[in-house]
Amino acid sequence: MVSNKEKRRRELARQRHLRQLERQREAAAKRRRRNRITALTVAGVLVLAGGAWTTVELVGGDDDSSQDTAADTASPSPSASASTVATPIEGCTEPTDATPNGATFDAEPAMEIDESATYTMTLATNCGDITVEMDASKAPHTVNSFAFLAGEDYFDNSVCHRVTSGTLNVLQCGDPTGQGTGGPGYTIPDENLDDPAVEGETYPAGTVAMANTGQPDSGGSQFFIVYEDSQLPASYTPFGTVTSGLDRVAAVAAAGVQGGGQDGAPVQGVQLTDVTVAPKES
Repeated sequence: MVSNKEKRRRELARQRHLRQLERQREAAAKRRRRNRITALTVAGVLVLAGGAWTTVELVGGDDDSSQDTAADTASPSPSASASTVATPIEGCTEPTDATPNGATFDAEPAMEIDESATYTMTLATNCGDITVEMDASKAPHTVNSFAFLAGEDYFDNSVCHRVTSGTLNVLQCGDPTGQGTGGPGYTIPDENLDDPAVEGETYPAGTVAMANTGQPDSGGSQFFIVYEDSQLPASYTPFGTVTSGLDRVAAVAAAGVQGGGQDGAPVQGVQLTDVTVAPKES
C-alpha cells in the first residue's frame, strides 16, 4: 500500500517532469524560429575543402594537394579535444589522449568486398556504439574504402570534429587531424546520388554520407551522420543507414557547440575508439 507521503513525492516528481517538458518545448520552438531565420541567409551545404569556411558553404575537408577549393580563404573548423566538456553527458565518458596512427595511402584500395553484400560498420565511441548498415551494391567504392580503412585502424582514436544544427543537422567524423582538413591520401568516386531517399534535397535522419570538397569525386575519409532531416543537395554519397545509436548522436548535438552557435566542434567530445566493418549476419 502506498503511503500519502509517497503519493505526494510522486506527484511532485510528475509536476517537475511536466515543467521540464514544457521548458524543452519552449526551447525547441525558439530554436526552430532561429533556424528559420538562419536558413534565409546560410545555404546548408556540407563540403570538405581543406578546412575552409565561407559565407555560403559550410566547409571542412581532406588536406590533399589536389583539393585546394577555397582552402586559403578561411580558417579551419575548431578541433574537438579531450577537454571539451567538464562533465560528460549521460552515456559518455571523457575522450582519451590517444591519437590516430596517421596512416596515409597512395591510391584507392583494390576492390576486395563482395559488391552484392550488405555490410555492418560498427563505430565504437566514448558515447556508445553506433551501427551502420551499408549496401555495397549501391556504393561499392565507398563501402570498400571504409572496410579497408577500418582494417588499417585508420579511424581509431580520431574525434568527430564538427556538429551542426538548423537546416543542417549532422555530426561529422572521419578526420584523423581533428581539424576538418585530413584525409587518407586518396579520393573515391561519388556514388548513389540518384538514391530516392535523398531526392528533393533532403537527407533523412539516420543517413550516413560522405563529405567532399564540393567537386565531383572528391570524397576521402570524412563522413557525416544525419541525426535530424537535413536540407542538402544530392551531392554527398549516401552509403549507409544508422540501425542503432542515433540517439547518442542526437544527445551529443543537443549538448551544443563549443563557444555557442550552430556549427563547430561539439561541447561533448566524441572519439572513435574502434571501427569495424563486416558482412551483415543473416
